Amino acid sequence: MMGGSGHSVSALLLEQLADPACAWSLGSYGAVATFCRNLGEAVQTLADGRLGLITGRGAVALTASPDLRPFAYETGFSDGWSHAVALCLPQNACAMGRRTVLTELGPDRAAARPQDRAAILFDLGLGLEAVDACVRVAEPAAVAGLRARIGRPILAAGNTLGPALAALSPHRVFVARFGRIEVYTPIPPAGGTTPPGPHSHVLPQLLRLRRTHAATAPIPLGWVPCGSLHPRHPCRDETGRPVAFDAARHVAFGYLLEAWGDPGLAALRRAVLAGHEPDPRSVTTRAARSAIRAAQAQRRVMPG
Repeated sequence: MMGGSGHSVSALLLEQLADPACAWSLGSYGAVATFCRNLGEAVQTLADGRLGLITGRGAVALTASPDLRPFAYETGFSDGWSHAVALCLPQNACAMGRRTVLTELGPDRAAARPQDRAAILFDLGLGLEAVDACVRVAEPAAVAGLRARIGRPILAAGNTLGPALAALSPHRVFVARFGRIEVYTPIPPAGGTTPPGPHSHVLPQLLRLRRTHAATAPIPLGWVPCGSLHPRHPCRDETGRPVAFDAARHVAFGYLLEAWGDPGLAALRRAVLAGHEPDPRSVTTRAARSAIRAAQAQRRVMPG
C-alpha cells in the first residue's frame, strides 16, 4: 500500500520543485528524459496553472491529477543505496499513444514556453505504455525531413532516423498523462559524453524488454511509474561522485519514505537504523531484502 494519507501531492511536487538539488525524470525502462538545474541558474515558473520550471536548458511541467500517486523507496546494493519517489498512475488509467512508428502530432500547444507552441511535435513511435517519447522541431527543413520518414519504426534495422535526429538535435519532449519534461540541450554525437543537466536517452537493448521499470524498483502491483523525482542523495553529488554524508538530506528522505512509501519497508528501515536485527519472518520479499541492505549501508556511513 502506498503512503500519503494526510499529505498533499501538490505540496510534495512544489516542495521538490523548489529544491535545485532535486532532479526529475519521465519515461519508461530504456527511454527517459531528465530535468535538473544548477543552484543559481536562471529559472521561471509556468504561467498557465501547471506546476513546473523552465530554464534555458529544459523544462518540467506537471499537474497533480487525482489519480497521481507518489511512491518513495530505496534500493540497497552491496556498497551503497539509491533512492527515488516514483510518480505512478493506475495501470488501467496510464495509457498514452503507444504508437510504434514515427507519427506527426501537430503543433505542440502544451509546450512549457509560449514560443515553442507553434513548433511541430513528432512521436518517435517507441511503443511505451505510459509515456509518449517525442521530438519537436520548428525549422521548415527539419519538419520536412521528419515528415518524409513518417510511418517508419525508428528502431528497425537500416532506419537512418536515429543518426539524423542526433545531427538535428531537436527538442526532446516526453509526455505522460500528468505532465511532461522538455530537453533543449544538444544531443551528443556518437561516442560523445552526455553533459550534466537536462538530457534524454533511448537504449534499444532495454526497450526490447518491454518493462515499465527496473525489476529492483518495488512498485506496488497495479501501478505504473511514469516518472520519478530524485532528491539529492546524502552521499553523492548530482554527478554521482561521493561526498561527505549529509545528515539533513538523509533525514529528509526518511520523511518522504514515511509519508509516501510502503509502511512495512519503512518499518524495516527504522529498525535497522536503530541497530535492531529485523525478524527473519518479515524478510520474505526482494523489496524487503533491498530495504534492509539500504539501511545497513546508511548505518555504515552515519557518524557515530
